[in-house]
Amino acid sequence: MKRYWTALAVALMAILAAAGCNDYGNTFQNNTGAGLAFLSPAQMSAGSVDFTLTVNGQGFVLKTVVQWNGKPLATTVPVDNTGVALGNVVTATVPAALVAKPGVATIITVNPASGAGQNGLSNPLAFTINPPPNPLPGLTGISPASAPAGSAAFTLMLNGSGFLPSTDPSGGSQVNWNVGGAQRKLTVLSGATSSQIQATVTSDLLVNSGSTNLTASVTVFNPPSPAPAGCTTACTGGGGGGSSAPAAFYICPSSGCPPGTPASVSAAALVAEETPALSLDGRYVAYTAVQNDHSQIFLRDTCEGAATACQSHTTLLSAAADGTAANDDNHTPSMSADGRYVAFSSAATNLVENAAQGRQIYLLDTCAGAGETCKPSTHLISTDVNGALVGTESILPSVSASGRFVAFLAVTPSHSASQASAQSKTSGSGTNSGYRQVFVRDTCIGAVNCTPKTTRISLQPGDGTGVASKPAGPALSSNAKHVAIVGANTATLFARSVAVDDRVFLAITNQQH
Repeated sequence: MKRYWTALAVALMAILAAAGCNDYGNTFQNNTGAGLAFLSPAQMSAGSVDFTLTVNGQGFVLKTVVQWNGKPLATTVPVDNTGVALGNVVTATVPAALVAKPGVATIITVNPASGAGQNGLSNPLAFTINPPPNPLPGLTGISPASAPAGSAAFTLMLNGSGFLPSTDPSGGSQVNWNVGGAQRKLTVLSGATSSQIQATVTSDLLVNSGSTNLTASVTVFNPPSPAPAGCTTACTGGGGGGSSAPAAFYICPSSGCPPGTPASVSAAALVAEETPALSLDGRYVAYTAVQNDHSQIFLRDTCEGAATACQSHTTLLSAAADGTAANDDNHTPSMSADGRYVAFSSAATNLVENAAQGRQIYLLDTCAGAGETCKPSTHLISTDVNGALVGTESILPSVSASGRFVAFLAVTPSHSASQASAQSKTSGSGTNSGYRQVFVRDTCIGAVNCTPKTTRISLQPGDGTGVASKPAGPALSSNAKHVAIVGANTATLFARSVAVDDRVFLAITNQQH
């Protein structure tokens, strides 16, 4: 029996010891220091500068110290005209480093201990560090901007600024579709950037039984930044956000869109983001500009370094054999070192005979520096005999220094990744539905006994990042021996050779070495 009571006493002492310590290692009693009532301010946005925190309550003394998560702050105790602490308020300086990140801090004050059983601690109060306010989104354009009633579901591209990814604590930007006061929230695809979002427009939203266009209002909404995790008081969050100005989407009659109906984001908005191409000596500049509502490719001969008789002039490159301008948009020129060859992507159907539908890569021999006997000619680059490019959209070309080799990106955005995987297992044609792949075209320019051919240099069907994020094209070295591409998360430089005629292209990534 004696052993029983001894064991019980030890157990009770252990329980009291476990329950009798607070977060600061002090034996617990009722708080014997000051009593805190409220803080001013009680919350702050992350990234703020140094500020003064006022602690209101009672029982403060001359040597009271304010602590932030257990660390003492530089504290000021107001006194009356006799030098006695007022007792109901103290202030402390909070350094900017303590509010650099969102979170919740614990504020207490410590009075000097005055004897046994006195811990000098106050009750705790929470201080909330909110995330910075979310930005107000700006919507500059959508693509496409129209579709006939009854069309199949499609992906809507939204361009602008201040967009939030889905990984943002607020949940990311939302895309709203409003027709006649009835609003629907569209499904936003992953991979959003601050300037571009993609969302799915389902077929049930494309309804128009009339004979004229019906307008849907498309907006981007950013939620306010939420309060940090663990917040229990003053949990209003960082605020901000809001809705963008609307963009108009036209739901045409089922018979088709009337002439003049906008089809996509303005050509000017897209051209503004493009980079010109420059010859090695700086004399020739290829660039994109808007002409008659379509983006076109132009070549400027600046005459830099040329004979004094040279006169600067500009030539339209994206044109048919008879000089007629391309009948659709053209983008992203890439130039050979001497400025003679220029590759670009185009959705036009009049640049060559029997042009394929969708965006294709073309290479133009401008005859720059080639003499009067040369005649400019345009050649389709995004083609191959194995059918690997059938149904793809070809974009973002990169030309070798000589102009002989052209690397480009091929995308088929209409299928899911799972469908693409199934196709790649059952098809021998190298299809790449739902993915991006890099191809290189050997045009045989300057070579003898050479047959033009197109080679896929991706490791396997489905290499690279999915179509939900902003496209990035390949970069071809001047001697065409190296190609860099952007993968799902990191840039990839191919580093082991696969022979392509008399040149070398790279096919095994450097991460595997």
